[in-house]
Amino acid sequence: MDAELAALAASGASSLVGLMVSDAWSATRDRVARLFARGGDEEQVAGELTAARAELAEAERNGDEEHRADIQEEWQLRLRRLLRADPEAATELRRLLDEVAPAEPSGSGIVINNTVSGGTHHAPVIQVGQLGHGTFGSQRG
Repeated sequence: MDAELAALAASGASSLVGLMVSDAWSATRDRVARLFARGGDEEQVAGELTAARAELAEAERNGDEEHRADIQEEWQLRLRRLLRADPEAATELRRLLDEVAPAEPSGSGIVINNTVSGGTHHAPVIQVGQLGHGTFGSQRG
């Protein structure tokens, strides 16, 4: 399996697990079941997804991150098998992720670089994006 499909499977599994514990799951479950069933028994896959969701909810209540990670790994493996067996499923998975996954940050934030050099400084050095109307400094008497 090439790196792009492996990354897609990892991203898909992460999004799938995140969706399972969100309010958006009820609107997404049937599409995910269709994706995994690929013409097979959607009801069986839907039942497996429902069981995984119940396990995730229990893991969340108990703070069991290891169990959550196990569930995510299981679905990642299933996605990898699906993508390997049916490369056309990658297009469907990408489309599904684009529709349901939250948008990535745009990266339009401000980058600030400060350099403090040239000796010893006996006052605070502060790096911020915006201060407002505050005044900072030291009073020497």
